[in-house]
Amino acid sequence: MIEVRPFNSLGGGKHGWLDAKHHFSFADYRDPSRVHWGALRVWNDDAIAPHTGFAPHPHNDMEIITYVRSGAITHRDSLGNEGRTEAGDVQVMSAGTGIVHSEKNEEDVETTLFQIWIIPDKQGEKPSWGARPFPKGDRTGRFVTLASGIEGDEDALPIRANARVLGATLNAGESVDQPIGRDRKAYLVPTRGRIEVNGVPVNPRDGVAIADLDTITITASDEAEIVLVDVA
Repeated sequence: MIEVRPFNSLGGGKHGWLDAKHHFSFADYRDPSRVHWGALRVWNDDAIAPHTGFAPHPHNDMEIITYVRSGAITHRDSLGNEGRTEAGDVQVMSAGTGIVHSEKNEEDVETTLFQIWIIPDKQGEKPSWGARPFPKGDRTGRFVTLASGIEGDEDALPIRANARVLGATLNAGESVDQPIGRDRKAYLVPTRGRIEVNGVPVNPRDGVAIADLDTITITASDEAEIVLVDVA
């Protein structure tokens, strides 16, 4: 099953400093057919104006992955962590028993990012935060695991869920096969570029919900950058 969710069908709105699109029900956006996809609960497509951002606010029992598409985001939290994550890189916050954090665009340009929430396998764990760079050259023509809670993915940022977040860049005309498994679900979004998933056309920033497939073949019509979440 491959279901394309066009970008113009997503929820969200403009809030002055924030232009947000929601792939799943979030904040004031409610759609009973788009509440979660397996353990994937939130996929927000945010554009944050320069020198603005999310003031300190709490979370608990959620794995929150931020993929920066352009610009940079600066994180600070109640554990004393602080870090700046640039375009193409990833940060992970395991909210656990509770954490308060802020996410600010301290740059002179707009920052765009995906924020992805995954329901953890266990509740009540100790909160944590981490970030690391992932050179885009390493992702050319293949998927690289960026964050994962699956055994064997030790090079990725750890999350506390039976899930992984992957990224790839494809040149125009290039294809990549990605195993999924009929017992799992996947959701992908091209950050840029038109692609086809098993021959189904997908435009930039459309969402693609995938289930009951052993493997998918992604072909880039243009130079493309893709983020994919694989969940139970």
